[in-house]
Amino acid sequence: MRDVVAIDGPGGVGKSTVAAALADRLGVAHVDTGAYYRAATLACLRAGVPLGEGPACARVVEQAHIDRRGGRTFLDGADVEHAIRGPEVTEHVSQVAGHPQVRRLLVPRQRAATAHGGVVEGRDAGTAVVPDAPAKVWLSADPRERAARRARQLGITDPAEIDALTADLARRDTADARQMERAHDAIVVDTSERTVTQVVEAIVERLPTGPDHVRMREGS
Repeated sequence: MRDVVAIDGPGGVGKSTVAAALADRLGVAHVDTGAYYRAATLACLRAGVPLGEGPACARVVEQAHIDRRGGRTFLDGADVEHAIRGPEVTEHVSQVAGHPQVRRLLVPRQRAATAHGGVVEGRDAGTAVVPDAPAKVWLSADPRERAARRARQLGITDPAEIDALTADLARRDTADARQMERAHDAIVVDTSERTVTQVVEAIVERLPTGPDHVRMREGS
């Protein structure tokens, strides 16, 4: 677990962007746990099962082949990266991800992706997926900044729509509260007024192995 970093935090704090950049810096895999749950949600939607029923969702997920390659998400061999980021999946992912039966199926798959090291990001990476990771990070950001980032991603400029995004993020936080827990030994990094590079540097400086180890890996 030496080269495993767990990054957690609510939506809109920059987890995916930071995790991808950090994984590239460390030369390890980027494990987006949220993508697994989004793909599971898409599979359940396509199967037409009641999303509120954990056993029904788990039966679908157990049969689904979910894979991440090259920063893309694949469901049963098909690239679904665009589909899993759409509004329908976004609306229902917290419900499907909240089922313990679904999480029991996906956590081992997510953990297996770190066999050769990895930066794992999500809501419970440091508490459930890789609780033995030597480095754990909790990212935070001002709620308005989180909404502004989502708005930029979606190309939204209308202040009323940004307010709606802020409310939606608060709703997602509440829905994800059962899984979203900061590990007791996680370092906290506020991303509100930092660039991605600055956030990555702040994490690297506080890794147990230290920045010199990272530089040695880069030069090896």
